[in-house]
Amino acid sequence: MRLNTAAPADALTAFLGCCASHRWAQRLTAHRPYRDLETLLAAADEAAYDLAHADLTEALARESRTHPAGGPGQGYSAADTALSAAHAAYESRFGHAFVLCLDDCPPEETLDRVLAAIRTRLGHDPDDERAVTAEELRRLARGRLTRLSRTGPVDDDRVFSDTGPADPAIPEGTGPGQEGRKSTGSGRPDSPYASV
Repeated sequence: MRLNTAAPADALTAFLGCCASHRWAQRLTAHRPYRDLETLLAAADEAAYDLAHADLTEALARESRTHPAGGPGQGYSAADTALSAAHAAYESRFGHAFVLCLDDCPPEETLDRVLAAIRTRLGHDPDDERAVTAEELRRLARGRLTRLSRTGPVDDDRVFSDTGPADPAIPEGTGPGQEGRKSTGSGRPDSPYASV
């Protein structure tokens, strides 16, 4: 596994692309080498469960908000308007971007799933929502690590990039048939709700 042999700074950068908590990424970097992907994912889960409030805040600050549907000029619809309004309401209530792992979500159901999840989670109190958000970040990190482990060899110019073109409209995790989703500027292999 190339993450085991990468220079510490390169491994840290790669891990930060999966979850932007420095504490989480430093822990994964320090505990190398990993026997296999399952061992890495178990270590990532353990590190995620140990994140403090400040660590979650740091990770959430780096998550970008994007849409599962087009945008103005690309079939922008009432659903897109509803999604933008839902994101704004969520961010106003909780103070951070909405994140949702959509690993098991078919692309054609993404918009409906995201809208339903935001509406449900807007009813949470802040402590309950923080716990849900932490779990979604953990799931996103697992998917990002899985994709990262499947990319080609490390080279000088792109040390752990994603596997291909992405849909800039999807914000968290990537699932079957959704591999290769790119970040929309956050430096991540995918966005906050691309399926992982």
